[in-house]
Amino acid sequence: MLQEPQTVTQEDNGVSRLLATDRFAGSLGLRVYHSLRHAILTLALRPGEILRKPEICEHLGVSRSPVSDAVARLAADGLVDVVPQAGTFVTFLSMSEIRAGAFIREAIEVATAVHMATVITDDQLRQLRRNLVMQEALVADGDHQGFMQLDMQMHELLLSFTGFPRLSEVSDTAWLSVHRARQSLLPFEGRMAAALREHQAILAALEAHDPEAARGAVQFHLRQLLKNLAPLEHERPELFSALPERA
Repeated sequence: MLQEPQTVTQEDNGVSRLLATDRFAGSLGLRVYHSLRHAILTLALRPGEILRKPEICEHLGVSRSPVSDAVARLAADGLVDVVPQAGTFVTFLSMSEIRAGAFIREAIEVATAVHMATVITDDQLRQLRRNLVMQEALVADGDHQGFMQLDMQMHELLLSFTGFPRLSEVSDTAWLSVHRARQSLLPFEGRMAAALREHQAILAALEAHDPEAARGAVQFHLRQLLKNLAPLEHERPELFSALPERA
């Protein structure tokens, strides 16, 4: 059973918040998918909001087929619910899914940091340092969205350094619920500066080639986010399903 769909005014019918498909690469269906996915992950399309395919087709200038393909992908990601005779709705957040995603992400990233502490190259360290220099500039500017992009890029760099091509994909899929939830915390007073310090600690451990320090730095960093998300269910109940969580 779904909560009542979010009300969307005539001036803001949901699709007005979609990025144009030419902002993305790939087939038309993939580009429509990325446009909708971006809107959902950034909360431009809110939990519980209904997706109307004809309006999406008109706004993006595409036929129904690529939109249907995109919706099927989003349903597989767990980002939309397709309810027969009712419509397609953006899924509500779930604290159990957030905790599960954070658990999986931590397992992957801790293993990555421990491994990379022993094999990381000078060039890889330079890439991380450059990323952190840019993070510092965005913290100084108060650019939360820009900082989040570089934050994600740093984590993706570390995963890519392992040489396992599907690792980032698995980690990203696990992180979807967490990524959506953290959008509601922006701007979070002092969190950018704290996250930067945590990233610097991770880099320092890698530069020292210290696996245990890398393990501790990554664990601390990821657990801070989950700690900050914990009160969200009570502070922003409209983002969450009214159904009781399943154990």
